[in-house]
Amino acid sequence: MQLFNLAYEFKLKPTTSQVPIFEDWLEQCRRVYNYALRERKDWYKSRSCRIDACSLHSEYIIPADTPRPTYSSQCKALTAYRKSSHQLKQVQSQVLQQTLRLLEKAFVSMWEQGHGFPRYKKVGAMRSFVFPQMGVGAIENSTVKLPVIGSVKFRQSRPIPSGATVKQARIVRRASGWFVMLTLQWDVSVPQAMPHGSFLGIDVGILHFLATSSGKTYPNPRPFKMLQRKLKLLQ
Repeated sequence: MQLFNLAYEFKLKPTTSQVPIFEDWLEQCRRVYNYALRERKDWYKSRSCRIDACSLHSEYIIPADTPRPTYSSQCKALTAYRKSSHQLKQVQSQVLQQTLRLLEKAFVSMWEQGHGFPRYKKVGAMRSFVFPQMGVGAIENSTVKLPVIGSVKFRQSRPIPSGATVKQARIVRRASGWFVMLTLQWDVSVPQAMPHGSFLGIDVGILHFLATSSGKTYPNPRPFKMLQRKLKLLQ
């Protein structure tokens, strides 16, 4: 058995009371992202100072035994901070954790793929937030049941296949409105095909459309060149 994932996107039809919740959650995710980035940036700058000299303009006084901020440590700090923050209490905890995971992916891309240092997100730059886990029966009668927020109607432009499990939902804000991207998962069994017959190598070229290892060649069809004269007459 193998897991097969497929994303379905639908346009949401939130109520007038649900739109401010979406906007506030995006803003809270942006603030958490910027705060976590600031924490990591301060730690790196405190380690870039020379041992025998410090900057006259700014000095980051962080103890030498302070560990590097990571996704795990920042999630623990976020859990403790949510208890004293009324605004963060309104946002589901896993949504905020996914924001920290997004920052972690940005740093991994910087280390492994040579991307630039992550930047702060301006107001309105955060476009989406993710519910990594959805409950049973999340989709029913063209409505999606989001944790904490509740049921939100959406325009079901195509049917959702039966037997699929909704693994996560991403709420996206675009210029044309709000959308939900549902990640559906199936358990499928892929048959193991037994090799039979003889092997054949194929090489795609320019003079010939393709050539096989058996020595057979196929001419290039060149449909545009063949129909160019007819196209000229029609124009």
